[in-house]
Amino acid sequence: MAQALTWAALGTGFTFIMTVFGAAMVFFFRKKVNDGLQKAFLGFASGIMIAASVWSLLIPAIEQAKTSGDIPWVPAAAGFLMGGLFLFFADSLISKNIRGFNRRKLMVFAMTLHNIPEGMAVGLAFGLAASCGEQPELYATAAALALGIGIQNFPEGAAVALPLRQEGMPLKKSFLYGILSAIVEPVFGISAVLTATWIRPAMPWLLSFAAGAMIYVVVEQLIPEANDSGRSHRGVMGSMIGFMIMMILDVALSL
Repeated sequence: MAQALTWAALGTGFTFIMTVFGAAMVFFFRKKVNDGLQKAFLGFASGIMIAASVWSLLIPAIEQAKTSGDIPWVPAAAGFLMGGLFLFFADSLISKNIRGFNRRKLMVFAMTLHNIPEGMAVGLAFGLAASCGEQPELYATAAALALGIGIQNFPEGAAVALPLRQEGMPLKKSFLYGILSAIVEPVFGISAVLTATWIRPAMPWLLSFAAGAMIYVVVEQLIPEANDSGRSHRGVMGSMIGFMIMMILDVALSL
């Protein structure tokens, strides 16, 4: 348990620090960020998250279910669907009850909401590795997931802080909002590890749940924002590059 907590704290700490670095871009970009660059960043983040959902969450969930003697695709499919539905209903419920919020707060909240499954995913990945000591390669998979999410958190931190600054929010406050959007990652990541060893039979479901939540965020927010102009392919290329990098990381670190 102690080892899993340490790794989860390091992994989610890394993803949080990368968000801090991204939000710090607000101190360097005093003018409006190029729209094409912003779309490329969003596309890159979406590609990372899609690949992480497949290689670092769904595939381990299927293998874990198979090891337990369950029908492999049942927890993967059901957990995936529940993760997506959870964020769908949460998003719908919150949207109806915070109409008085301005665009700034909605932006920060949306990013914070989708950082929850990211932190949970990293924590669960390390929890799975800790509960399966006979499979040390799972630590490499968890590390690849943390690295991939950390890489895509850099443009996400910038995507929160920079628009807030450009809308007139003070410099330091824009930076603070950017980093606060990711504080939930270590909180939920460590919480997931604390419960993972007690609920090992549910691990395939929880891993798949995190994957479904992440894919929901990609399809609902990142991809539309990366391609809303319909004239630029930078979002598409960013997504493909992000997917390729995460796939290489996961496979290479698992060898």
